[in-house]
Formats: sequence, structure tokens, C-alpha cells
Amino acid sequence: MKLIYSTLLLMLVTCVSVAQKKEAVSDVQYRRSSLHRILLESESFPKKDAVMDSYNSAPFPEKYNNHEIAEKSFNPLDYLLTNEEKAANSEPKTGFGNMASGIAKNAKEGIVDSLANDMPLIISKYFKENNIANKLVAKWYDRKTDGSFGMNLICERGYYNASEMEANIAKGSARGTSVLADAGVELIKNTFVAVSKMNFVSNEPIAASIREVALASANEMSIPMVRKKAIDVANKIYEKTKEGYLVMTTSYLYQLDWNESIENTFYNDLYMDQSNIDIAKVDAFDKSDLFQMKYIGKEHSNNLVTFSLKENRTEEQVINLATVRNVDKVYAKLQKKYDVFKTKTPLYSGFPITAKIGMKEGLEGGEKFEVFEQVLDSKTGLTKYVSKGNISVETDKVWDNRFIATSETDSEKSEINVTSFKGGKNFYSGMLIRQIK
Repeated sequence: MKLIYSTLLLMLVTCVSVAQKKEAVSDVQYRRSSLHRILLESESFPKKDAVMDSYNSAPFPEKYNNHEIAEKSFNPLDYLLTNEEKAANSEPKTGFGNMASGIAKNAKEGIVDSLANDMPLIISKYFKENNIANKLVAKWYDRKTDGSFGMNLICERGYYNASEMEANIAKGSARGTSVLADAGVELIKNTFVAVSKMNFVSNEPIAASIREVALASANEMSIPMVRKKAIDVANKIYEKTKEGYLVMTTSYLYQLDWNESIENTFYNDLYMDQSNIDIAKVDAFDKSDLFQMKYIGKEHSNNLVTFSLKENRTEEQVINLATVRNVDKVYAKLQKKYDVFKTKTPLYSGFPITAKIGMKEGLEGGEKFEVFEQVLDSKTGLTKYVSKGNISVETDKVWDNRFIATSETDSEKSEINVTSFKGGKNFYSGMLIRQIK
């Protein structure tokens, strides 16, 4: 424990020096979850290059810290499961490291392709063979080429108070070491990887199949006028829907496994700064299986795009719009389904009650949110969140903050630039809200 305390003390001093250099910011300082995104290199499909370009150039979700590392895509065919691996993961408490025991059950649900049943295990195999969890931890601790670690990123994202830390260090308070424990819970533990698979399916074959069935049914009608009307309707529907694509996105969500035991082992056995380089620790970190990813779950989103309904846009712009909005939609569904992935958002104003979230986050009106106040616990020196009530989204006052295609003009954008809420009182700008079921 003395070694851990000494290590943390040195790291806190680093935080102090970084915090002293940090300039004041005008926006609300709150701790966000961190996200890394990976794209599955799937089989060829229509307009694949345009889809991939749209995905790679899409804005990063602003409610998360950008925790991206070099590994941003892979081909699942390179990580197919052996029969032994499938058998090993058919029972709980076995398999790759610390994967959730329910992974095999979740994997059996299937989505749209032949690899869907095994995909969560395939992704976990990729994580293990490429040390993805280790690399995420290395980014948190500013790992250098010599293998040494630092605290700049943790200090920056944790918004630590320099003077308070200095005081705690000077008097040897337990609050000094508890600050990094706080960072572990709020920052490092809330590190996620979203692995997405995308596909575009041409509408024409689907529309043609629907028309074929409709025409067969129409030709069985005995009344000529009714038969002709039914045939006309089938043909019109075909002409209206044959152009464009069905956009499909499936995202698999994983979380970095981080707890007190892992944290202590890291500080004791693997952590070192530039003043104390140990080659053995460099090698130990690179080969360590201490860090693992936990499978949380998956969501999928479909979006039908018909070019005939999208005036004044090129085909590339339509693909760009559909791709980015579909990814935003699947992230919003993951947030609603899994509490651990939900984001906090500051109130923009307390009267009226508004916030800078909207349709991109899946809001339609009527959704409920809990309001929190950030306070400093006088006993522990740590940040805690005190519930101050609930609010709900006003139906007719939802901000359309979805991705805008480059061809759209300012006049086409919504005049509303915040979402309004109702319910509760005595709220103020900077309080945090989080959606509840």
C-alpha cells in the first residue's frame, strides 16, 4: 500500500502542474464517458466507398471524449472462431478473459448475415489478439515510446482542482489518493468501444419483389376496373420506391473492465514514469492480460432512402446524410437501452428549462430526464451527483440537431436550437440531466 500511495502521490503532483496551466473555460465542466469507434470491413455492397467515406468523415459524438486509437477497422473473416472456441464459449464463466457470462446467449440472437450469431465472440477475439484494452489504458496514461506513463489526459478530463489537491497532498490527507480512485470510476471505467457493421441494400430488387406479389394478387381480381386500379397502384409504388437504398447499421457495444483490484495491480506492477524506466515493466504491460473488454450488447438501425424524395441533393450527399444519421440513430438506441452508456448533458438554461440535445439523440417528445446537481462531498473530497427532480421533453419543442447535408441552406434548418422541457423548478444552467426509462 505504501508503494501505491507513493505512486499516486507522484501522479497527483503531475495533475497539479497540469491543472495550474489549464485556462478557464466558459462551458460547463463535467466528466464524460470516453468512446473509441471501430468499423467492420464487411463484404462488398452498393456504393461501399461512399458509405465508408461518410462514416470516416462523420463528426465525432460530442457527448463523449474522443478516445480513439490507431485500430479503427478490421475484417471479421480474419478472426473466425474455431470449433474449440465456439465450444469453450457455450458455457458461462469460460472463454476470452472477463467477458460477460451472457455473451453466448446474446450472440445467438442473430441480425442480418451469416456471421451475426458469432459476431460478439469474433470481436472479442480481435480485441484479445490485438491488445485493444491495453491500448485504451495506454492512451489514458499518456504512454510514451519508452513505455513510461503520465497523467496529463486524466487531469485534463477530470477537471481536478489544483489548489485542493495541493492542500490534500501537503497535509497527507486520504483525499489525495481518493482522487485517482474517483478518476478510475468516472473516467477510466466509463471507456467504451462501439464496433459497427454497415450495409446498403439496393431498393430495386425489394421493390420489384413487392410489385410481383401485388401484381399476382391484382390479376386474380375478377372485376376489370378494380384489377386495373390495383395494378396501377402496384406500379406507382414500385416507381416511387425502386430508387435508393436501405441503409443498415448494427453496433456492438463493449466496455473496458476496470475496478479497484485492476487499478491497484496496474499501479503496483506496471506503472512507471520517465524518471524510473524499467524494461521489464515495459514488456510486462505489452504482454499483460490484466485488461479486458466486457460485452454490453448491440442495437441495429435501418433507414430507407429514396432519391425521388430528396430534391436538390446529389446521390453522394444522400448517402452521406443517410449514413451519418443512421449511425447517430443506433448510438441513441444503445444509450436508451443500456444505462451504463447513457450520457449526461448540461442544462442550457433553467428558466425556461432547455438543453442542447434533440432529434439526433432520439428525442421525439415526452421523454423523461432526471436532473442532477454536481457537488463536492466534504468528507471525501470527491464529486457526487445529487438528484434534484425530473423533467420531460415538450412535444412541440424538440431541436432538430441531426446531421445536415452540405446542400441544405440555413433557411432549411430548424429555427429551434435547443430542446425545451417542462416540470420541476429552481433549476439552473449547468445542472446535468440524464434520460430515464
